[in-house]
Amino acid sequence: MTPQDFLESVTETEPRPRLRRRRLTKRDLEYIQEVTPSRNKGNTKLFRSLHDIGIISYTEYLFLLSVLTKPQSGFHIAFNMFDTDGNKKVDKKEFLVLEQIFSKVARNTLKKTEDKTNSSQLVLYSDLQDVSDDSLANTAVNTTLLVHLFGKKGKETLCFDDFYRFMDNLQTEVLELEFMEFSHGMPTISEVDFASILLRYTYVHSDDYEAYIQRVQEQIPEEKGITFEQFKAFCQFLNNLDEFAIAMRMFTFANQPISQEEFHRAVKICTGHNLDKNLVNTVFQVFDSDGDGHLSYKEFIAIMRDRIHRGFRSHLVKNEGWEAFKTCVKNEMKS
Repeated sequence: MTPQDFLESVTETEPRPRLRRRRLTKRDLEYIQEVTPSRNKGNTKLFRSLHDIGIISYTEYLFLLSVLTKPQSGFHIAFNMFDTDGNKKVDKKEFLVLEQIFSKVARNTLKKTEDKTNSSQLVLYSDLQDVSDDSLANTAVNTTLLVHLFGKKGKETLCFDDFYRFMDNLQTEVLELEFMEFSHGMPTISEVDFASILLRYTYVHSDDYEAYIQRVQEQIPEEKGITFEQFKAFCQFLNNLDEFAIAMRMFTFANQPISQEEFHRAVKICTGHNLDKNLVNTVFQVFDSDGDGHLSYKEFIAIMRDRIHRGFRSHLVKNEGWEAFKTCVKNEMKS
């Protein structure tokens, strides 16, 4: 797949229509290497700037999904484990092993989701182009990701600070695409828009989705707005959801509903950051079904786990027949 294919796979419902599969020659791959920027020139528009001029392998696709959904601490530990000579850097060979491990974890998650949803999305996205027989024999050596991180000859080494910068840039790029879809060039999105983004990659039934959104509209009638930095901070907190779940179990003793104060404290413990109060209040309005000012722990954790695994998801569980038609009409009228 191409860099653009990857971005679409984590932000769109389905791939763009393609008339035929693209076959890459040796010259095509050489050109991709030539135009791939070094990691020193990496930024939050790397994949967008490359667009279709790039190649990402199946293993790398799964690895990049892990970059989007796993906490930074996990990569730091793995990075240190594969730093066998203690120089705080890994070479390409060591990185490929690390990549394989994270890809296997992602593949297992995908399999569980496919068993649950019969999703064929990954096949649609990962089977978009071929490398012809006269191309380079080992395409893994020449992928866009490896050239970007280790140079055209693959001889450079990678320190964790450089890799962390790449992780942060990729997360920011994907989140920017998502945010801009709702902001339309403005510096903020509404609380209702934030709730919509929060629920869009989950298995929430369409009828329940309407109830969540309506509750936010009723409880937050005056829009304050949520900035991109606030939105990004919350999404990065979700990557630490397992640690948050442990902290909340300590607070609540048997998964009881939690207050906003407890929520803020648990987030601070897990991530070291303070989330915006208005953003947290919006989250509480989404999940506070009985209006008692507390968040349903079990429901929040379950739905946010869906949200995290954006690459392995099915969108809102649709009704069928007449109900599906009514839902479609409602959505079109709102848009």
